[in-house]
Amino acid sequence: MAASTEALPDAAGPWEGGWHRFAPRLPSPNHGPRPAPGNPVDLIVLHSISLPPGEFGGTAVQQLFTNRLDPQAHPYYQNLRGLQVSAHFFITRSGQPQQFVDCDRRAWHAGQSSYRGRGQCNDDSIGIELEGLEGLHFEPAQYRTLAMLCRDIALRYPIAHIAGHQHIAPGRKQDPGPGFDWAQLQRALGWPRHCFPKD
Repeated sequence: MAASTEALPDAAGPWEGGWHRFAPRLPSPNHGPRPAPGNPVDLIVLHSISLPPGEFGGTAVQQLFTNRLDPQAHPYYQNLRGLQVSAHFFITRSGQPQQFVDCDRRAWHAGQSSYRGRGQCNDDSIGIELEGLEGLHFEPAQYRTLAMLCRDIALRYPIAHIAGHQHIAPGRKQDPGPGFDWAQLQRALGWPRHCFPKD
């Protein structure tokens, strides 16, 4: 796969700094600096989310990532009161990408986690949320957009691994779950098998 150890110039390709040119921006306040020079951003973490769980097409996920979710709007949202989370990208069921955090910044998507021999995956990963529910399938349009984003991310960052939340926080998280087709994503990207989870 094409990966660079240095960021491309801002005017090059699909990027404006750490913002993707073709993903509408919905800036989240939930982010921080990457750690001082050390580990490269070499991991993409895939998640699934829907609010309320199993309901698609609303704006609750966007409201959650921008700290505007009304806890009174649904009983389930009481569990999310005060939660401050984010991901770099969200892909709707129709395949629309949306960006919440500059990829040069640390989004708050992974929590306590460990992968490829390193902990604290937020520090050196890019998080992509798919609108969905663990155990259910994902839409063809989502796979197309996801593959596009992964390719573009690998143009700017030295991506060497892609994993699910379930792989970096086993026992604590189960998304994107058994409904996600890893083989389909690998075929679409053409990346080596060792870049993907073993299971």
